Amino acid sequence: MIKVVECPRDAMQGIKDFIPTELKASYLNQLLKVGFDTLDCGSFVSPKAIPQMRDTAEVLEKLDLSNTSTKLSVIVANKRGAEAAAPFEQVDLMGYPFSISETFQQRNTNASIEESLTRVEQIQNICVQSNKKLLMYISMGFGNPYGDEWNVEIVIKWVKRLVEMGIDIFSLSDTIGVSSPENISYLFNDLIPTFPDIEFGAHLHTTPDKWHEKIKAAYESGCKRYDGAIKGYGGCPMAKDELTGNMATENLRSFFLDVDEEYGMDKEEFIKSMALAAKVFPFHD
Repeated sequence: MIKVVECPRDAMQGIKDFIPTELKASYLNQLLKVGFDTLDCGSFVSPKAIPQMRDTAEVLEKLDLSNTSTKLSVIVANKRGAEAAAPFEQVDLMGYPFSISETFQQRNTNASIEESLTRVEQIQNICVQSNKKLLMYISMGFGNPYGDEWNVEIVIKWVKRLVEMGIDIFSLSDTIGVSSPENISYLFNDLIPTFPDIEFGAHLHTTPDKWHEKIKAAYESGCKRYDGAIKGYGGCPMAKDELTGNMATENLRSFFLDVDEEYGMDKEEFIKSMALAAKVFPFHD
């Protein structure tokens, strides 16, 4: 069965106007009714870095998990964030952005890739102690703009190091919107056979005209886990007036319907979530 991960955290985090805590919780409670495998729902990082997510702890306490099998994940960037997330029984996974671009790792976390491995080890230990899983985002997974070397051998090298630390869920992240059918197929066709016991996911960004070919490339290469955000909210601004947003969840749903794959979403609750999203993101419709 296909796993669909809804990413309201990714959709919200770049919005400057603070979304009220009650509205965030209401939206997440609606999403919990849909049947997603996982909700990427918040982050335990510095509020100076991501002010929109400063109320994640409050939001978690307002969620109704009594009638859902959906798992909750949060982003952490260091040991301190992991320690803050660990006491929350609502949290099933902690996500860490591990960049395979040395330049971006320095800019994003003020640490080298090797230094970042120490952080990963600390976070993994906390996850094990608190009965949670560590989800590893491979940032710059599809290339980078800094001139740092990129190829599948580099991706395999770092995934191997991380697998040796006990991590078994990875999401390849299109951090800057450079994924294409060619490099999507290139990565998954090499990674999945090399690590048959590891779960690999796709966190893709796309323009409205490219979504189908990207999902198709990942699906035909054996990927079973997909991140999305309703209406494609979030992502990164690109050239001209275009916005390369997150993969729209409704497009994922459409694709898996067409290929007759089970994907776990309740149609009526998904429609209700789409309607509520327009209130959460009123200036981004």
